[in-house]
Amino acid sequence: MPQNTSERTPEHTPGPTQDDTRRYAPVLSDEAGAAIAARRPVVALESTIIAHGLPRPRNLQVAMELEELVRSEGAVPATVAVLDGRAHVGLDKAGLERVAGDPAIRKLGHRDLAPALAAGTSGATTVSATAFLAARAGLRVFATGGLGGVHREWTRNQDESADLRLLARTGITVVCAGVKSILDVPATLQRLETLGVGVLGYGTGYFPGFYLSSSGEPVDWTVRTPEEVAEVMRAREALGGPESALIVANPVPEKDQLDPATHDRVLAEALDACRERGIVGQAVTPFLLDQLMRRTEGASLEANLAAVRGNVRLAARIAAAAVR
Repeated sequence: MPQNTSERTPEHTPGPTQDDTRRYAPVLSDEAGAAIAARRPVVALESTIIAHGLPRPRNLQVAMELEELVRSEGAVPATVAVLDGRAHVGLDKAGLERVAGDPAIRKLGHRDLAPALAAGTSGATTVSATAFLAARAGLRVFATGGLGGVHREWTRNQDESADLRLLARTGITVVCAGVKSILDVPATLQRLETLGVGVLGYGTGYFPGFYLSSSGEPVDWTVRTPEEVAEVMRAREALGGPESALIVANPVPEKDQLDPATHDRVLAEALDACRERGIVGQAVTPFLLDQLMRRTEGASLEANLAAVRGNVRLAARIAAAAVR
């Protein structure tokens, strides 16, 4: 007699084995692991800027400089990358040199992590991948340059960075200089609000514009010290609820920003060139960033690095305040 399929017990789907967990879980460096165990501050750093954001050999110099900035503020740096199929949260000098010098290093977002680990691939981690791996390893603070966001002409192409959805479900504090100014900043802020991602302006009532100190878009909350940020982190953890990131939007100093008039002119010209050449999808962002660097004779890159340095210092101070 045929069995009623609605009464069947669902087949058990096996989960990961202990060997799988050990193999694919993020590997903390000895320095970062010891710091976490001793409740000392640790700051996660992304590796895409090293592998794909800067020319060689300056990229290695900047990578080591950023780690030293974290240490100078009393925290431990943990640069994140995937090497030979293992996710590392914290790299030694040889690991930094490999990420900086190997032209075969891939660019890995959050969605790329599982295939990369399974295939034994090596790659530099973007914001989404770095935030995910750092949070999984127990880190609470992450410093980067600028976030991805909603792209211009979203209503036509519906192009949006994977950073936003990942941050909506990852409990980590991200110190950044806003989102890249080539994006639709008002739409990005609206999207962050919809996703429940908290945004604090650090010492400012306006959301930073990455290369610029201000995008002209207001923020709802302003904090002025690392201790104030740490107190917001404690309140969020005490409240519980859905996990999401806390964005600390730290503007690049006005003296280091790209000249606003130059920025607006060059970006408008680059957008026109993009349309004329039919560049769409994932090719848009690297094209615009390259145009900004070339047409400003490297000034945009220097503004970017000034922002990153400031974010790294602030992240280390926040991490220190959060463990007191």
